[in-house]
Amino acid sequence: MKKDLHPTYYPDAQVICACGNTWTTGSTMKVIRTDVCYKCHPFYTGEQRIVDTEGQVDRFYRKLQARQQYIDEAAAREAERTSPDRPVAELEIGKRAVDALEAAGITNVGQVMEKLAEGEGAILAVEGFGRKSLADLKKRLRQLGYDLPEIPEDVTA
Repeated sequence: MKKDLHPTYYPDAQVICACGNTWTTGSTMKVIRTDVCYKCHPFYTGEQRIVDTEGQVDRFYRKLQARQQYIDEAAAREAERTSPDRPVAELEIGKRAVDALEAAGITNVGQVMEKLAEGEGAILAVEGFGRKSLADLKKRLRQLGYDLPEIPEDVTA
């Protein structure tokens, strides 16, 4: 058998845990340092503790936070998209129709919705605003995600 082939064996090797616990064992290393031991490991202690030596938990929480931020921003964009304060000029329904509505004092989508709630006749009464403009307006509001009010049955144009 060759000489000096095997490493040196230390029967009194010192094991030191990050929690401060120490004990002796036999090993080929004189001092062994470890992150968790039987006194601090969650499996043995029964406490809920996350053992994260490589930062995986932090990365996971960052991803969760980024996802939540994305969801919040999407909800804010959607709320802004269907805001009743949105100007009528942003609906892209035609310059003549927009001018007619603005001349009648209807400048935002909330006011348009109020007129639509009164019935089609209320909005058709606006000077220079006809059936084609009304159809374009309703179509564009639906495309943008607005819920149009139901038209009362007794009111007709």
